[in-house]
Amino acid sequence: MLALREEEPFRFEIVDVDEEASSRPGLRAEFGDRLPVVLVDGREHGYWEVDVERLRRDLRK
Repeated sequence: MLALREEEPFRFEIVDVDEEASSRPGLRAEFGDRLPVVLVDGREHGYWEVDVERLRRDLRK
């Protein structure tokens, strides 16, 4: 992910769903069975594994 960031600058945030469960209970319900999940502009892009080529393409849009 960091190598890709050097090509296409973007901001990313890592959220631990278990740590956030008390303040954001909807996270576990929304993403619980699809972790890790990648969101791009707030929309689900993929889960479990990152398809780097697809992510690279979508970040350029």
